[in-house]
Amino acid sequence: MPIFFGYIPLGFAFGVMLQAAGYNAVWAFFMSIFIFSGTGQYLIVSMLATGATIPNVILMTFLLHMRYFFYGLSMIDKYHKIGKNKWYLIFGLTDETYAILSTEKPPEGISRQAFYTSVTFLNHCYWIIGSVLGALIGGVLPFSTKGIDFVMTALFAVIVVEQWKAHKIHFPALLGFAVPIVSLIALGADHFLIPSLLVVSAILLCLRPRLEKEERL
Repeated sequence: MPIFFGYIPLGFAFGVMLQAAGYNAVWAFFMSIFIFSGTGQYLIVSMLATGATIPNVILMTFLLHMRYFFYGLSMIDKYHKIGKNKWYLIFGLTDETYAILSTEKPPEGISRQAFYTSVTFLNHCYWIIGSVLGALIGGVLPFSTKGIDFVMTALFAVIVVEQWKAHKIHFPALLGFAVPIVSLIALGADHFLIPSLLVVSAILLCLRPRLEKEERL
């Protein structure tokens, strides 16, 4: 339900922005089915509005989503022998879905495959509904979209709080704050993200046995 209440306004904001850029609810529907990425779809709307070429859109989307390589590394054990739904689970691994699946365990009597697939599918549906509603209502009741994309920042803040509460060891979170700040100062806003991910991942991989041991205590 927290993802539902986050995705509906977040998807709605995307739909409004897409409609304002000249694309209707049909575009919102198919983009949300086949792209299913809040950050990616927001980026694409901005690039479409500025007349960006398809190769530029593909390159920027790829760079923006490189963080999922690192998400995927931490999900290898969970998705191991998960069955025929693995490809959909890989496709549907958003930030919010990752936040749930990386912390929550399947309820008693429910298989991992059913649990992971249900969470991913429901989140996908929430996003589609929100984006289509935004495109439909945005066309009927036009209003300023300035600042509406802040709902994404707010949702990420909630995810950080939930992750903090779910784990006893807070070193990874603190590292995740500190390294990007240093990288931002050293490299600038255009180049800090990938180096930050690499440094954080390398440190956590080196410390993984120790952190897992402390988490179990």
